[in-house]
Amino acid sequence: MATMLQIPAENIPAPAPAPLPYHGSYPARSIIFDVLSFGAKGDGVSDDSKALLAAWKAACKVSGAVVEIPAKFEFLIKPITLQGPCMPHLVLEIDGILLAPPQAGAWPKSGLFQWLNFKWVHDFTIQGTGKLDGQGSAWWGPSGVYYIQKRFKHNPDMKPTALRFYDSHNVTVRDIKIMNSPQCHLKFDSSSGIEVNNITINSPESSPNTDGIHLQNTKDVEIQHSNIGCGDDCVSIQTGCSNIHVHHISCGPGHGISLGGLGKDKSAACVSDIVVEKISLQNTLSGVRIKTWQGGVGSVKNVTFSNIEVSDVKYPVIIDQFYCDKKICKNQTDAVAISGVKYDRIIGSYSVQPLHLACSNDVPCTDVDLIDIQLKPSSDGFRGFRQALCWNSYGKSQAPLLPSSIDYCLRSESGSVKRIARSHAEHSCPS
Repeated sequence: MATMLQIPAENIPAPAPAPLPYHGSYPARSIIFDVLSFGAKGDGVSDDSKALLAAWKAACKVSGAVVEIPAKFEFLIKPITLQGPCMPHLVLEIDGILLAPPQAGAWPKSGLFQWLNFKWVHDFTIQGTGKLDGQGSAWWGPSGVYYIQKRFKHNPDMKPTALRFYDSHNVTVRDIKIMNSPQCHLKFDSSSGIEVNNITINSPESSPNTDGIHLQNTKDVEIQHSNIGCGDDCVSIQTGCSNIHVHHISCGPGHGISLGGLGKDKSAACVSDIVVEKISLQNTLSGVRIKTWQGGVGSVKNVTFSNIEVSDVKYPVIIDQFYCDKKICKNQTDAVAISGVKYDRIIGSYSVQPLHLACSNDVPCTDVDLIDIQLKPSSDGFRGFRQALCWNSYGKSQAPLLPSSIDYCLRSESGSVKRIARSHAEHSCPS
């Protein structure tokens, strides 16, 4: 029998705590705009899109208003845009169930980007005990893809996101459940001042590209105390993101917490000031990951991954600057520069490889810290790689380190190495 690594209990980060109790509170003097009062049937079959839109437009004109999706009803909603700017302190209270169209062919061509689109909203909250069901299974199989491709002649990779915020600020999403999105579940684009708290995201492990939370060109974000299981990244942080704090998240199934892919098609990518901590990952593809395409420019800097607990994760720690989603990708010399990345207390079990740092041949990873990494094979039948893979990565390591190959992973930095990395970063990203 293999000897199991004994990790002191006090060193194991706690998993995401149970959801906080929902108190259903909004100001008592709020004016409530119940969608049933605007003609919604709530039978799960009738199209209630116009009723929701009418309730939204009326509430948008009143400070502190609440759009109410009442409990014990199901509302079929086709793709719509709920647009601001609105009066301050607007709340969308979802206590019932919102259903997306169940067949892929029922979606209009204009709705292929997202289901519920929030645009130009400020000082806005979504909350409640209810759920949003994207009914995405029709999009995941080959028949759904074929039907949409034949009808609209569009790229079959274009499937709707369940909830999307565009150019929105000071937004809170809390307590609700989002499930079975055709593609990404919750997306923030060109937004700021975002708080996500105590939500549940759930779709099958086999559902393709169903990221949990996706951030792009968005800053000043806190994502906390949530449970995410999906078919892709639990949290995906893309270009243009800064000041992001992700903590107390339970992730699995899925692909872990990812920065990127960045720099696709020789584009510029700028990501900075990211803290990911107190995360529990179970049976995921990766744990904490940075992935960039060859040929891109820009930088990833000031990133911390700390107190990460992994259980049967294939690749707990990854930097991959050779990311490719095809069988063959052309080798290119430019790369998104990666610097100032700290891994502090990554503990648990892996099923393929404990650590994989594959940095660009021409633009090395610099200022990488590996501190208290304790990773053991996940089972007696383990058939993966017990050694860490490290390529062109520079920085320092600090015990305890397991497996011991991690101690020899990083090269010592020189001034010339740092200059190379800096020169690739400073021309594309603000300092």
